[in-house]
Amino acid sequence: MSEIKERYISANQAHLFASFEDLTDGERKRLLSQLEQIPDPSKYLQEVQEAIRYSTSVSKSRRFSPLPAQACASTLDTSSETLKEWNDVGMDLIAKGKVGVILMAGGQGSRLGSAAPKGCYNVGLPSQKSLFQLQAERLKKLQQLANTQRVIPLYIMTSKPTRTATENFFTKNNYFGLESSQVIFFDQGTLPAVSLDGTKLLLESKSSLIESPDGNGGLYKAIYDNGLLQDFAKRGIEHIHMYCVDNVLVKVGDPIFIGYASTNKYHIATKVVRKRTADESVGLIVMDEETRHPAVIEYSEVSQELREKRDPQGLLFFRAANIVNHYYNVAFLQEMIPKWISDRRFLPYHVARKKIAYLDVGSGKIVEPREPNGIKLEQFIFDVFSSVEMHKFGCLEVDRAEEFSPLKNAPGSANDGPETCKANLLSRSARWLTKAGAILLGSEIEVSPLTSYSGEGLEKYLGSRIGSPAVV
Repeated sequence: MSEIKERYISANQAHLFASFEDLTDGERKRLLSQLEQIPDPSKYLQEVQEAIRYSTSVSKSRRFSPLPAQACASTLDTSSETLKEWNDVGMDLIAKGKVGVILMAGGQGSRLGSAAPKGCYNVGLPSQKSLFQLQAERLKKLQQLANTQRVIPLYIMTSKPTRTATENFFTKNNYFGLESSQVIFFDQGTLPAVSLDGTKLLLESKSSLIESPDGNGGLYKAIYDNGLLQDFAKRGIEHIHMYCVDNVLVKVGDPIFIGYASTNKYHIATKVVRKRTADESVGLIVMDEETRHPAVIEYSEVSQELREKRDPQGLLFFRAANIVNHYYNVAFLQEMIPKWISDRRFLPYHVARKKIAYLDVGSGKIVEPREPNGIKLEQFIFDVFSSVEMHKFGCLEVDRAEEFSPLKNAPGSANDGPETCKANLLSRSARWLTKAGAILLGSEIEVSPLTSYSGEGLEKYLGSRIGSPAVV
């Protein structure tokens, strides 16, 4: 205790111990446990202040260009022969037990009016299946298509608020047909909130700091802290597919993507979709012209002129929209994760200025500010792209209508809400069945993930008249 206390007092954080003598043993243990998570508070606060300076500097004037052609491919114009080759390679790796899947599922459904984890949400499909169930069943179907007795490990990253509810949801539903041993839960970390100038840690109570999830970039530290690198090695996993829970159309463990990335021996690869319009507010996968490395930039970092610029084919010059859907070579992760989490150049802190209720140690009361008074920090998963040589980075463009429909907004929203997710999944189902020769008698017809992974195996519906609503 004295060692921890001394470190924090040396870092000018004596206010954290103002009520320490009044705390119970349990409360003291809780506070010390939180403080112990930051071995060097002086260094942490220094890094926070650097992040504050960076966020207000001219650093955003960096120059970017689209990724070089050799780093890119598109399922929209790749030959069917090449797509089959990639798929066969991916399926072979899956059959040999060399593929694992990481599901990012730390978020709650608060924007959707739900206190449950977002993966528990039901967008209103005829089957009434949750996002978790749809994705687990796609994984089960993929195992069947790979014709293997091996299971694909599913690593689910939760957060402190969602961990128990997520585990209970899977247990209650018998893991949606997966084996319990193939589903591994682990928590992302948290970062303490600080004052606006980055000099003081904020207290939630006399015995606890204010903390918030460390962002999707916290994945790498969570992999390290939870021993996943060792688990990958133990299970013989060499390739990882990572995606976010909110994408209702995601191809979990996509063998085409795995085959594309592994064939090209990429360290990291990413999926993108084409921007809908020049002004769609999405992050973009680009090349940093100074470093010649891949990067992700915000919509606001591109001038209006460049947003509207077209290439000779009439497509947007900057069009590779980031959907946070990545491939990782495990050997590369084994080498780089320790470096990424120890070097702030690769995983910097990003600041979000917020109104944060906090404990005033002088009065002992909770202060509810009217203006932003503090900073919550997060890390971005794509910041590590800067450590990848361009020839080891791949970008695969996929069809948005087939693979990307995120659940981000409340019911009734124009885009990316439950209604659009439902409509997009049913539209995909209709395309698959119509292509197979089925006659659809309505729009509420859903293809179950257990029936088809990506449109295959529907020949039996040739000439069938399918009423609505229905799940086939």
